[in-house]
Amino acid sequence: RETYDMYGILFAGHPDLRRILTDYGFQGHPLRKDFPVTGFVELRYDDAQKRVVYEPVKLTQEFRNFDFESPWEGTNYILPGDEKAAKA
Repeated sequence: RETYDMYGILFAGHPDLRRILTDYGFQGHPLRKDFPVTGFVELRYDDAQKRVVYEPVKLTQEFRNFDFESPWEGTNYILPGDEKAAKA
C-alpha cells in the first residue's frame, strides 16, 4: 500500500489499495517526478475554527530554476580568448 500511496503504482489483484501514509483527499503521489516541489495545498491548524484548514499554496514569488550549467541547454557566453573562434 505504501508503494501505491507514494508512487501511484497499481497492483493487480490487491484487495485493499487505499491511502496509508497521506490524507484521503491528497492529490497526486508525492514521490513521483511529476509532483511539484511545493505541493498543491497547504495544511494548518486554525485555532479560531478549532479544525485543520486546507489552503492553496501561496508563494511570495514564482518558483524559479537556477540551473545555469544545464548540459541540456548548453552555454551562450564566450570565454576570454575565444573571440576569434566565434567570428570564424
